[in-house]
Amino acid sequence: MKKFLFVCVAFAAVTLFSNSASAQVKIGYFDEQAALSLFPGIAKIDTLLNSYRLDSLQEEYKYNVSDFQRRDSIFKKDSATMPAKARELATRELLQLRYKLVNWQEYSQQMEQAKYEELVNPYREKLYAAVQEVVSEQKYTLVLKAETISPYARPNLLDNITIRVAQKLKLPLPKDIEDAWKAAAGSGSAPAKPAAKPAGKG
Repeated sequence: MKKFLFVCVAFAAVTLFSNSASAQVKIGYFDEQAALSLFPGIAKIDTLLNSYRLDSLQEEYKYNVSDFQRRDSIFKKDSATMPAKARELATRELLQLRYKLVNWQEYSQQMEQAKYEELVNPYREKLYAAVQEVVSEQKYTLVLKAETISPYARPNLLDNITIRVAQKLKLPLPKDIEDAWKAAAGSGSAPAKPAAKPAGKG
């Protein structure tokens, strides 16, 4: 039964592949991190993150430690004479603050990641718009993440959407990649369309 099921699945996969091939599926691949690294000034994100870590998170940690010590001291001194409701509230606040301090590393990592997303988002928006244009112009039906491609596969360089996006956004490419692209484009495949010149300029 299992053998029969395997044969059926294999047959279905072959059929699907054949149908996809006949439908002329065009597959490209894209590496977001590689594309982001090409933006001039992207390195300033590391500087801004470091500043955020020192000027914001570290200061917040110091304030929380000081606040916890102050609250804990007041609680130990006054808890015996506090009304039950006030004691319950003070206890809850102390526990919440203690939990935050004990788990500070996890909290700070989450805050750093959120800050990174905020800083990188403008670059990502430009990439997304350019990818959409390339996919439309080149009529790609499927775009894969570059990291999901097997190291044993040798995809066509001209289907590297990262390079096409860099060209569209006029981002500088390493010389070896430019040379490889020109060689691939000159081997019979159509090169990427050059960006149109602004109207009114020669």
